Amino acid sequence: MAKIPPHIVDEIIQTARIEEVIGDFVSLKRAGSNLKGLSPFTDEKTPSFVVSPGKQIFKCFSTSKGGNVVSFLMEKEHFSYPEALRWLAERYGIQIPEDRPETPEEIAARSERESLHIINEFARDHFKDNLHNSNEGKKIGMSYFVERGFRPDIIDKFELGYCLNSGKGFSDAALAKGYKLEYMEKVGLTKTKDDRYFDFFRGRVIFPIHSVSGRVLGFGGRTLITDKKVAKYFNSPESIIYNKSEILYGLYHSKGDIIKYDQCYLCEGYTDVIAMYQAGIQNVVASSGTSLTKEQIRLVKRYTKNMTILYDGDAAGIKASFRGIDLILEEGMNVKVVLFPEGEDPDSYSKSVSTSELETYLKEHTQDFISFKADILTDEDDDDPIKRAEFIRDIIHSVSLIPDQITRNVYMQTIGQRFDMSEQVLASELAKLRKEKLDQDAKRSARAQQTPRPAPSSNQIHPDLPPEDWVPPEYRDEPTQETAKAKPSTPQIDHNEYDLMRILVQYGPLALTQKGLNDQGEEEEFETSIAELICHELDVDELTFEHPTYAKMHRIITDALSENTLLKSSYFKRMEDQDIVRFVSDIEMNEREVSHNWVAKYNIYTNTEKDKLQAAVMGSIYSFKHSKVEQRIRKIQERLADSSNLPDDEELMGLLAEQVALENVKRALAERLGRIVLR
Repeated sequence: MAKIPPHIVDEIIQTARIEEVIGDFVSLKRAGSNLKGLSPFTDEKTPSFVVSPGKQIFKCFSTSKGGNVVSFLMEKEHFSYPEALRWLAERYGIQIPEDRPETPEEIAARSERESLHIINEFARDHFKDNLHNSNEGKKIGMSYFVERGFRPDIIDKFELGYCLNSGKGFSDAALAKGYKLEYMEKVGLTKTKDDRYFDFFRGRVIFPIHSVSGRVLGFGGRTLITDKKVAKYFNSPESIIYNKSEILYGLYHSKGDIIKYDQCYLCEGYTDVIAMYQAGIQNVVASSGTSLTKEQIRLVKRYTKNMTILYDGDAAGIKASFRGIDLILEEGMNVKVVLFPEGEDPDSYSKSVSTSELETYLKEHTQDFISFKADILTDEDDDDPIKRAEFIRDIIHSVSLIPDQITRNVYMQTIGQRFDMSEQVLASELAKLRKEKLDQDAKRSARAQQTPRPAPSSNQIHPDLPPEDWVPPEYRDEPTQETAKAKPSTPQIDHNEYDLMRILVQYGPLALTQKGLNDQGEEEEFETSIAELICHELDVDELTFEHPTYAKMHRIITDALSENTLLKSSYFKRMEDQDIVRFVSDIEMNEREVSHNWVAKYNIYTNTEKDKLQAAVMGSIYSFKHSKVEQRIRKIQERLADSSNLPDDEELMGLLAEQVALENVKRALAERLGRIVLR
């Protein structure tokens, strides 16, 4: 069977919805943001099978099976890895091209795409550092966010930053790191004019724009200058990694709550999303000033069929936004509307009331789209019969777009009651508009069939797909059907190994500040990633993981580091090795976060592991080393106690000296861990 190209594998996994696939095999019921049902792998009476649509993973607590949608099919249907992928591709209409090597052009395009992502991630970190550590960033950028009422934890969560007003501070820093000016221009971070170059976002606070999986696709920059000639917001230009019509700001952070509450609030701007999120309404996204598109609506539809649009109280463009309502209806979704008081928007209003008051306002002022459109349209020319007929026809047109016939009929009854009109007359107009729509759809479909479908290109590679060149072939080979179905014995898990690998996967790309000696022998601070720190600590002491799955992951991470690549957990969830997928899925399923509703309501801040990451990382490293030292001491003691094969004098002295040295190391590690060593 031909091997499926990596970018097609990624497209399949990104497109497939785990709740839809598992829903074909298991009856699932909502349980908070997750879904729950009876295990398909064992006979049970109490549901212990959990599916997380937000994380796209499952966990069976009866059998300890878990993983992603591919893992489920391999377990349930006994598919091999390629068979599961092909089954999903067929279900979701994804074309798998014939197996062939990548062309030089495709390799170059894939490399360029990944380079653009890396530059964006460098820019995000650079702007964050400016905000927190530069005098200008703290005085101007941080002051702005504080004045807007944003808490430190929210500033960190949304990775807000600041671009210095020096002209080319970022560009110089990026060039010094070896990034190409050509790529910096392509993502819109740097502009050139004649022989000069300068920072596009100079002097602006920065809002990173994330993909659904968390990669930085672009930026929004707000000026802090009150000059009407200066554009208030600059946004990254479209590129091969950023298509604004396919992105919703905040969706990366809000998708879990959208699923949990089966509702998505849509507002206009970055600060609207952040303010609402901080106030405890976390199922919120923004179109970032662009007109709502079908692609954006379909993104939300992955998580809920219910969307509520939040309008500013003095929004002049409400009538222009009616097209967005029509698009939502056309996608078969339920749409409602909330209008804020005059002079208020989601940002300002959410800061002026408590969380409970905000929730109450949203609940009490939510309207269906018919009453909303009718209220807006009847404010003008209500006495003009021609105008009245026009806006009734406009509302019927919106209803005609709804795919479901029963829903259309219910809305038509509401229109008849609202305007005191005969349902027969309204039904006649609806039938005419439906016929027009069906005719238009048929013509579009005919034209589409006449247009040849383009061959898959390297531009279809998903932005989260990391380069595979540095992954050794033994980690990439597809298993045969026999090896996929083999049931190897489960190795014993050491909790110290588990904890250190968990931290590597969860936090590996994050940066920590360390102290060290420079070339002059002076102590100074430097930044390093957690992955680099852990791998360096293990390498110095020539330590590794004994558990085969962890050992394999450790090799992959160190090989990636040798190519200056930091791996996110999403990479491991796409691997063929289902033991690795299961390990990462289990970690994500066990993640817990304190509700921000409590934070907003009671001003309570609870430290999480991430808040004290330096201590957590070093504690895990020391525990790992302490465990390895104890293991070696036990082996020495067993060797000395082996009466059937006593060591000679030279070996005996060597073993005793090693034991003494190890006891000293053990004592030092125990002191760092705050433990008492019993003799």
